Amino acid sequence: MSQALPVKLPDFVDESHYQQIVTDMLMMAKKLGASSAEVGLHSSIGLNVSVRKAEVETLEFNRDKAIGVTVYCGQAKGAASTTDISRDSLHKTVEAAINLAKLTEADPFAGLANKEDLATEHKPLDLYHPWDITVEEAIALAKECEHAALGYDKRIVNSEGATVSTSQIYHVYGNSDGFLGYYPTSRHSLSCSVIAQDINGMERDYQYTLSRKADELESAQAIGIDAADRALKRLSAQKLSTQRSPVIFHATLASGILGHFINAISGGRLFRKTTFLLDSLEQQVFPDFVHLYERPHLLAGLGSAPFDGDGVKTQDKDIVLNGIVKSYILSAYSSRKLGMQNTGNAGGVHNLFIKPGNDDLTALLKKMDRGLLITELMGQGINLVTGDYSRGVAGFWVENGMIQYPVHELTVASNLKHMFKNLIAVGNDVDKRGSYQSGSLLIDDLMLAGR
Repeated sequence: MSQALPVKLPDFVDESHYQQIVTDMLMMAKKLGASSAEVGLHSSIGLNVSVRKAEVETLEFNRDKAIGVTVYCGQAKGAASTTDISRDSLHKTVEAAINLAKLTEADPFAGLANKEDLATEHKPLDLYHPWDITVEEAIALAKECEHAALGYDKRIVNSEGATVSTSQIYHVYGNSDGFLGYYPTSRHSLSCSVIAQDINGMERDYQYTLSRKADELESAQAIGIDAADRALKRLSAQKLSTQRSPVIFHATLASGILGHFINAISGGRLFRKTTFLLDSLEQQVFPDFVHLYERPHLLAGLGSAPFDGDGVKTQDKDIVLNGIVKSYILSAYSSRKLGMQNTGNAGGVHNLFIKPGNDDLTALLKKMDRGLLITELMGQGINLVTGDYSRGVAGFWVENGMIQYPVHELTVASNLKHMFKNLIAVGNDVDKRGSYQSGSLLIDDLMLAGR
């Protein structure tokens, strides 16, 4: 089978070719009458291998490109995109953006980022580490991972598969003010999902490892065993009665809670007044021990970037200090709309951290004493206009600071503002597999709706 396919992931085409495409499109925009323009290009190549029951289920090579151009005719804006990099297609894409701008009303806040905010100089961030892996090696690695899971315990009765994935992405951004920035990134992962069964039914769980560098991934055997162990621990889950209780959001879920906060203080929601944290700058939102900060230049960080989606230099910043909101999350447009300083966050936050406490998960359980450890969230019951929070959950019931039994078919309900204020502790069990990193979060007084 592998003889009919490339042996390994192909290399990028000449990077200067992509930079030239961006430069050419900017020149086209000027010639067609745009007063200013910006172009973003993302090119990716990847390999994805999945096995199930020791058989190859998916084997994919992909090579994708996406190019977007935004033009400004005065203060009127038009945008268009394409995946075709032929010169004729690029010209038609720019032309389409120009035509849209001519039909659009002027917006006094539209335009390129201020020149003085652009990332005219930036250091390499160690983001590009291609994985020199063949198709056969990827298949073998996925099989090893699944085999470790299926062989861990006789109660592991089925597999949803193991997957090896590797990708390389090349980012280019340029504008008509003379800025041209570019950098490559890589991302590699290994995952496994299995099903456990006992006399009370079946449960599924999974595990994964993720890194910019392949040699920093956890071993296939460790991932398989952990996936199996997690599934086994969920067997014979019980139901709880409805009650108010403290909860711990496991570190693997905690970043989602932080994500709701970031979304609520982002420029688009602020200027549209569709957030429960309107006018929260310099206001106490969390307890005074909470420190939430951005570190966009972390070497090999999964969210690291030298510049944002507007070409603006990224920078270290405190977002919450001593529980007080110190910075909103703003782009060039939203900062103008709000009359504030651009924070370099077009496209979001680049590496978000919450300062961990001294307690590991075991100590957090003891601190909680009695309550729910949440290890799975279901549904999307979050209203960022009101802050209302309601999601299906599963996890483990805790008594006397120790896990007693797994639980399921529960709903946790509260309000995010209440949850932020009632944060009791942040664990030191930080999950580092993402651009938002947090330890487990102990939060007091949430409603658990059960039987």
